[in-house]
Amino acid sequence: MLLTLDRFFNFSAVMALLTPVMLIGGMTLGVFTPTEGAIAASLWALFLGLVWYRTLDWRRLIKLTMDTIETTATVLFIVAAASIFGWLLTVTRVTDAVAAWVLAFTQDPNMFLLLANLLMLFVGCFLEPTAAITLLVPILIPICQKLGIDLVHFGLVMVLNLMIGLLHPPMGTVLFVLSRVAKLSFERTTIAILPWLIPLFITLGLCTYVPSIVLWLPKQFF
Repeated sequence: MLLTLDRFFNFSAVMALLTPVMLIGGMTLGVFTPTEGAIAASLWALFLGLVWYRTLDWRRLIKLTMDTIETTATVLFIVAAASIFGWLLTVTRVTDAVAAWVLAFTQDPNMFLLLANLLMLFVGCFLEPTAAITLLVPILIPICQKLGIDLVHFGLVMVLNLMIGLLHPPMGTVLFVLSRVAKLSFERTTIAILPWLIPLFITLGLCTYVPSIVLWLPKQFF
């Protein structure tokens, strides 16, 4: 039976391709949350590496585990530092001062969204998204409330900005990961990614200045 299937497609490759299907399908159907989905995908990857493909031995698994712990610890230190910084901004009322300065500069929501996009793209290029959100939310949300910008709309715009920030030069975190996985220089990886930034920026512009695109689905349920 397996030999017959292999004549039409690579059955071994299908097993690996089931990972995103399981991840996206499980979240879409409500079987698990995104966090639980990450756990399920990790367990499936371990099964494939240890049992199905047998390309992963215990020594390599321990090394990968230690690398994961190191990366996670680094990110959590950044998140912790950003959280403390955000708390200090709130306690010292710096956020109120920034809000007053921005509102004195412009009362136009569209101009504020443009400035916020530029800021978030810049910050997202250097900081991990969770740390950037922790840092920026106390500053930007009070301004959004005063200008009457929908917080659901702004939240999606912020996440989209920070995701694009991971990809754009000069310091996008994902660029370093891609160059390492593809075994290419950072410069070649950057040049290869540049054309893909164009549709991302177009999407960002549409989501920023056409809120109905973002808010249509939430309004159907809430």
